[in-house]
Amino acid sequence: MAEKIKKCPICKKETMQEFRPFCSRQCKNIDLNRWLSGTYVVPGDELVNDQYSQQIDTESEET
Repeated sequence: MAEKIKKCPICKKETMQEFRPFCSRQCKNIDLNRWLSGTYVVPGDELVNDQYSQQIDTESEET
C-alpha cells in the first residue's frame, strides 16, 4: 500500500520531517502566531471569575 503524502496545513506543500506537520519553519511560525493572536480558538464554556482569578486580582491591587 502506498504511503499517503502529507500536506502542510498552512500552504499545502509536502511536509518535511523536521517541521511536521508543516513544510517549513515559516509555516510553523505562521501557525503559532495564529494561536497566539487568537485567530484559532478551542471552543468551550466562558470562563468565570474563579477563586484563583480573584486571588490574582487581589494581589495586583495590593502592589
